[in-house]
Amino acid sequence: MKAKQQIMSPHDVVILLKIVSYGEQQWLQKPLAEAVGISQSEISKSLHRSKYAGFLAPDGKTVMIMALMEFLQFGLRYVFPQKPGPVVRGLPTSHSAKPLSDVIQSSEAYVWPFGKGTVRGHSILPLYPSVPEAVLKDEKLYELLALTDALRVGRARERELAIKELNKRLELGE
Repeated sequence: MKAKQQIMSPHDVVILLKIVSYGEQQWLQKPLAEAVGISQSEISKSLHRSKYAGFLAPDGKTVMIMALMEFLQFGLRYVFPQKPGPVVRGLPTSHSAKPLSDVIQSSEAYVWPFGKGTVRGHSILPLYPSVPEAVLKDEKLYELLALTDALRVGRARERELAIKELNKRLELGE
């Protein structure tokens, strides 16, 4: 019998951050799938991969925050790299979205391409195509994913600020 290699997918990060956004609130797979616009079967596979990788506790419900933060900080930009693309209309991300937009002044906006977006900027492909729709329903998730994008595409200063903000939101201190 051949063992199948377990490889993380970009949407695994989206799902883990959505679970984090629930805080202490209990969650179920079906509403989670609806909230992030990912099929329930993909949610199930993702949770399995995340458990295998050590991002979820053996109970499959608790995110291992330290492991997730370590991956976001040191691995994300290498595993799921992204370079700014052409100027399009979309939703602000990275340093162009809150909370970093409160601290960083830039004439260069980064956006997730999205037809209903209101900002023009360099396109940053989201970790999963449904991200723009999902973040409109969840401000916490929006902040977490925008900070995550700052780790993927930001310069040293943006990454440093994003790490501080993520540590606050993940309740790891500074």
